[in-house]
Amino acid sequence: MNERHSDGGITVERRGALQLMGLNRPDKYNGLTPRMMRELEEAYTALENDDSLRVGILYGHGKHFTAGLDLPKWRDGMKGGKERGEERINPFGLGGRRATKPIVTAVHGITYTAGIEMMLAGDIVVAADNCRFSQLEPKRGIMATGGATFRFVERGGWGNAMYHLLVVDEFDAVEAHRCGLVQEIVPAGCELDRAVELGNKIGALAPLAIRETKASARLYAEAGEEACYAKFREVQTRLANTEDAEEGVRSFVERRDPVFKGR
Repeated sequence: MNERHSDGGITVERRGALQLMGLNRPDKYNGLTPRMMRELEEAYTALENDDSLRVGILYGHGKHFTAGLDLPKWRDGMKGGKERGEERINPFGLGGRRATKPIVTAVHGITYTAGIEMMLAGDIVVAADNCRFSQLEPKRGIMATGGATFRFVERGGWGNAMYHLLVVDEFDAVEAHRCGLVQEIVPAGCELDRAVELGNKIGALAPLAIRETKASARLYAEAGEEACYAKFREVQTRLANTEDAEEGVRSFVERRDPVFKGR
């Protein structure tokens, strides 16, 4: 991607079964532009469509993850309420196609508004100890519409969500961890390496089983226990008849690490 473009871009790097996706507008605190979101959707979609890729890693270049949307560049679109297309994966996990593969997000420095919403739309968050979080949309006369109003409740509970969404404060990585928004805190500068380490651990497991595990958990969150339970037998039967399930048993008997093919 062209680093010098004033509207920034997204870097995409492949490391084995991982796809690293970097927000690349560091001179503007990685403030998200329509161009960047379009490229990020394309990167998420490429991850989804490539069977040899198993995990996505989202991170930010420079000193900060992102200050959120660059509002002046989005203002006209917000007024019009234009709907996005559904052929690409939405990094906020809203409408249309959703990422079925695991997304590990590494955050550092300023992580505001849309940055929080993207990390919550993923699955695991590794935060640097210098993180500064804020869901500050009401200070700009708007509300969070990238998923924070329900994902914050989902992860942190009603009281924690309302405290941070309504008081519109700035909080640190320790508070984010207490609320369940992030899963690990590491020294600043180590967050991406740790996210890659976790991604490699996930990527070594049976990819079909990993995707179904994520799907089952999401089904519970959205539709409840009965809907989740109703799919158990069907999904487990399908998985039990895969080559990967055979490899899992064989590797256990042979006392070696399994090598999964996603079949």
